[in-house]
Amino acid sequence: MWIDTHCHLDAAEFGDENAAIAARALQQQVDWIVIPAVDVHNFEAVGRLANGQPNCTYALGIHPMCVPRASLADLAALRAAIPAALADPRFVAIGEIGLDFFLPALCTPEMREKQAHFYAEQLKIARDFGLPVLLHVRRSQDTILKFLRRIPPAGGIAHAFNGSAQQAAIFVALGMRLGFGGAMTFSRALQIRRLAQDMPLSALVLETDAPDIAPAWLHPARNSPEQLPQIGEVLAQLRGMTPAALAAATSSNARAALPRLALLG
Repeated sequence: MWIDTHCHLDAAEFGDENAAIAARALQQQVDWIVIPAVDVHNFEAVGRLANGQPNCTYALGIHPMCVPRASLADLAALRAAIPAALADPRFVAIGEIGLDFFLPALCTPEMREKQAHFYAEQLKIARDFGLPVLLHVRRSQDTILKFLRRIPPAGGIAHAFNGSAQQAAIFVALGMRLGFGGAMTFSRALQIRRLAQDMPLSALVLETDAPDIAPAWLHPARNSPEQLPQIGEVLAQLRGMTPAALAAATSSNARAALPRLALLG
């Protein structure tokens, strides 16, 4: 069994293929796919998609790249949506939330402040409802950690992790798992591969971030959750494990990070 802990299966790049893609992933033993929302306008879509496929779950949140167009009313809408979502067994987390200090448009003082406010308020929602978080941490690890210490959620995953070994250890100490995917498959990605190899196995989960971050053999084509087993094989090779043992370990870690996913089997 494999678990894709981060896949935007509702993205426009998939068109009307998402059901077929989920089915093909299931044939590849990708037994669960977690679909994070990015803003209030796709809350309904990710929930409907997850409930329409036997191997899909979802999270609700406002992505930092969507913060420029978001309003405070969107935060209220997210909080208001959680009680009903908790009645849906396919709902597993708050996400995708966090900070993006890579894109220039998001790095102005005004946008940094707005991102920080949205991130902090969504951490509070996760904390108040006892939910884990799916974190976007692009070039923002230290600031993400500052808020995590101040407003601790019920665990979660630092998605597409690309920080230092010291930062990785702090995330793990705060109860987070680290997500590894297509970037790890490039031989030149020395830091990511070193982390994937050296971090405790219990800290690692797998993801695709499809349709983005395609693995080396697919880049620059569209990524897909069907690629997860082959991505997992790369991690198994880095760690000197069999793919079966790696799949079992990372799937167990994903269930520990997302307890509502564990209830689904």
